[in-house]
Amino acid sequence: GVLVECDESIKATIVKIDAEHSHEFIIENIDDRHVLINQKKHEELKILLKEELKDTVREAEDSSTGSE
Repeated sequence: GVLVECDESIKATIVKIDAEHSHEFIIENIDDRHVLINQKKHEELKILLKEELKDTVREAEDSSTGSE
């Protein structure tokens, strides 16, 4: 597997993606900042994570500009 170190918000997003895809990605949930990922699914997870973060950033930008 691939050991991934990230902050808690990113890890929460990885756990969410894993749950949405029948737990194909996470081999072991180590602690708040570390997770072991299935090596064969690592690239796919990176793509899904990038998409998820892009959507999150877009929503944050929309809400901050909408209040002005």
